Amino acid sequence: MSTPTHSIYDFELEGLNGKPVHFSNFKGKKILIVNTASACMYTPQYAQLQELHEEFANSVAVVGCPCNDFGSQEPGANEEIAGFCQTHYGVNFPMTQKIHIKGNQKHPLYHWLCQQNGGKEVEWNFQKFLIDENGNFVRAFSPAIEPLSTAILELL
Repeated sequence: MSTPTHSIYDFELEGLNGKPVHFSNFKGKKILIVNTASACMYTPQYAQLQELHEEFANSVAVVGCPCNDFGSQEPGANEEIAGFCQTHYGVNFPMTQKIHIKGNQKHPLYHWLCQQNGGKEVEWNFQKFLIDENGNFVRAFSPAIEPLSTAILELL
């Protein structure tokens, strides 16, 4: 039995604000999907993600997916995550509720992203996946690659 082919636009996750994040709303834009955590050495990347969101709002959607799967670095409840992101980084790009991105409870979005990335699993918090404006996987970026790096900006 074959598994159905999904498009990025088929995914919908509940947002930190309680409203759904419909990936179909991002058709025509590039999408940068990032698994986030509040207590990681890469957490300061929230500032650059917010800057990217503001600077490229018409052409790029930034979506954060909090997860506690690496080093238990996102232990907070969804409300705590939202408060942290807003208070410390002024985050107003879409953030999903906390999800699993590895293991038996891996969210279907991350099954799809990892499949698109040649079956490679997510390395750590703040790994980035770039999707083009037609919903095609472009590239995954290591957590160490900053959101405003040349490697990412040249593809936007």
